[in-house]
Amino acid sequence: MSLTDPDTRSLRTDHFNRRVGYNAQTVVDTTHHLIIANKVTNTYDRVQVASMTELAQEALQEKRITVLADKGYFGRNDIKAATELGAEVLIPKIDTSGSEKKKIFNKSLFKYNKERDIYICPAEKELSFRRIEIDKGVEQKVYYDYFSCKHCEIREKCTNAKSKNDPRKMRRWVHEALIDDMQSTLDKRPEISLLRKQTVEHPFGTIKMWMGSNHFAMKRIKHVSTEMSLHVLAYNLKRMIAIKGVQPLLDELKQI
Repeated sequence: MSLTDPDTRSLRTDHFNRRVGYNAQTVVDTTHHLIIANKVTNTYDRVQVASMTELAQEALQEKRITVLADKGYFGRNDIKAATELGAEVLIPKIDTSGSEKKKIFNKSLFKYNKERDIYICPAEKELSFRRIEIDKGVEQKVYYDYFSCKHCEIREKCTNAKSKNDPRKMRRWVHEALIDDMQSTLDKRPEISLLRKQTVEHPFGTIKMWMGSNHFAMKRIKHVSTEMSLHVLAYNLKRMIAIKGVQPLLDELKQI
């Protein structure tokens, strides 16, 4: 399988942290387990997918890539941005509602009807679209049915609101169809999760072993970035030697 084959290549991003907060991001090729791109940041994973996708596309000179990542990278706006770059993004959807902790019906029990743009609640009532709200920079459509919720016989299982004038609301990102399609692909291809794990564990396990228990030895993001790049260079060289052998690799390097 060729590294330059856009139809068969998929990429994986991941990280490891030092206690001071440095976050090393990498993109790893699933075919040869080579690190395609890397970056050290001091921000969280949910905003890294688009930027790492762009770095990978630049390195490979190819827009049509598939990006695999775990749930820690799930961020709606960032996934949309990566998709707009031309990549196929496959990250498991997460439930951020917190309903289970509140001991009320989880959002997954509310079924969305795409054709009618409504939600069907566990009591089989229809929740219609009412308005659009902006929550933490995410534009969301709000659905509810004031009358049905007020007189519902299982209301106490659905909401902790004390006033019956406060209905249970469903919120749906205006671009949620993108997330639905992504999750549908993941559901149909359960092997993707295993592929992601097999891809990322090898390079990160190897580099962590080299680093030792303290991980990064440098301080300040500029120096940590250089340290990480040297680790990546060493890893990729050893990996290429394992794939091609010393002499064939030297012969190819002479032609560069």
